[in-house]
Parts: sequence; C-alpha cells; structure tokens
Amino acid sequence: MKEALAAASPEATKTPARPGRGRGPGSGPYKDLGAGASAGAKRLAAAILEVLAGTRTPAQAAEALALSLPRYYLLEVRALQGMLVACEPRSLGRVPTAESALAALERECAQLRRECGRQQALVRAAQRTIGLAPPVVAKQERNGKKVRRRRPVARALRIAARLQQEESAAATVLVEEKATV
Repeated sequence: MKEALAAASPEATKTPARPGRGRGPGSGPYKDLGAGASAGAKRLAAAILEVLAGTRTPAQAAEALALSLPRYYLLEVRALQGMLVACEPRSLGRVPTAESALAALERECAQLRRECGRQQALVRAAQRTIGLAPPVVAKQERNGKKVRRRRPVARALRIAARLQQEESAAATVLVEEKATV
C-alpha cells in the first residue's frame, strides 16, 4: 500500500535532473542576466516586472522604491522603450565602429600617398626622357621668414666632382692614345 502511495506522489513522478544542467535562478539562459547591473537597477527592473505581471500596483512599486508615482511611470516607460529597442532585429555581419572606420581611412590615406609618390616618379621620369629641366622650387616663407634650403652634403659633392674628373681624365687619355697611333 505504501508503495502505491509512493508511486502516486508527485515527487516520485519527477524525473531526475540531467547532469550538467542545474535548476534554479542561477542556471539556464538567465544565468548572466544581472551581470554588470547595479543593485538599484535590479530593484527597479524587478518592481517594474512585478507591476507588469500584476502582483503589485504602480503605487505600491513606487512606495517600495521610494519614488513618486510620476517618476515611477517615467522609469517604466524608459524600461519599456529599452526593451523595444533590444527586440529590434540585429544586422548581420560586423558592425562598423569608430575604430574600424579610422583604420579604413588610414589604410586609404597610405594607399593614396603611395599612388601620389608613384605618379610623381612617373612625371620626373617623363621630364628626364624629353629633356625638361626639373622645376625650380620657389623659396618658401614660414611665419614671414624665408626658409633656407638645406645645403647638399659637401662630401657627396666632392665625390661627385672626383668621379667627373676621373671620367674626363680617362676620356683625354683615350683621345691622346688615338692621336698618337
């Protein structure tokens, strides 16, 4: 007889919990629900949900939160607006952020600088090919003062002059050798 009562009791009809799935408020899809929220925000959300569920009146919730009734209604409207915004469908893919937009602009700027340098090199090569002299750079002014151009390194000029002398000396030796032969 006791066995029949034990089999008919609701406790005996319950299935044991599956391993790895806890029961209670700290498990399931709601386990991270209040993470990062302040205690006041949690109290306010709980009171609003109780009013919407019908377990409290708005006046009781306002009294429990130590708020005036108009302030409670204002906070309730804000909470419902937030819920509606959260229910909007999310766009697929990455959401552009300010950092990603800045990185894209920096990449574009670097590419345009490279392209500008390439175009300048092509213009210089074309000018050399047709025999145009490079354009003379006008003296620039900074704060009303003329900016001095940097003088070329003297060592490089001396080496270039020496190479030119050696080349001209070699050319004169060849001319003299041909003249004597």
